[in-house]
Amino acid sequence: MTIERMIRALAGTLVLTSLVLSVYVSKNWLWLAAFVGANLLQSSLTRWCLAESILRKILNRPASSNGCSSV
Repeated sequence: MTIERMIRALAGTLVLTSLVLSVYVSKNWLWLAAFVGANLLQSSLTRWCLAESILRKILNRPASSNGCSSV
């Protein structure tokens, strides 16, 4: 699985998890969905992705040439 697909899977999982938790636990879990959305927006504007940096360190893969996964 590529880093790009892992990031998309992680973002989707976090958003869906926060929605489920907001229904059954507390509405404050919606802040997690807002945080993920803000990071996606920031990544599209700056071409730097925090999740990509973290995943590359965990998986011990070199950084891409443009600093963000190509879409």
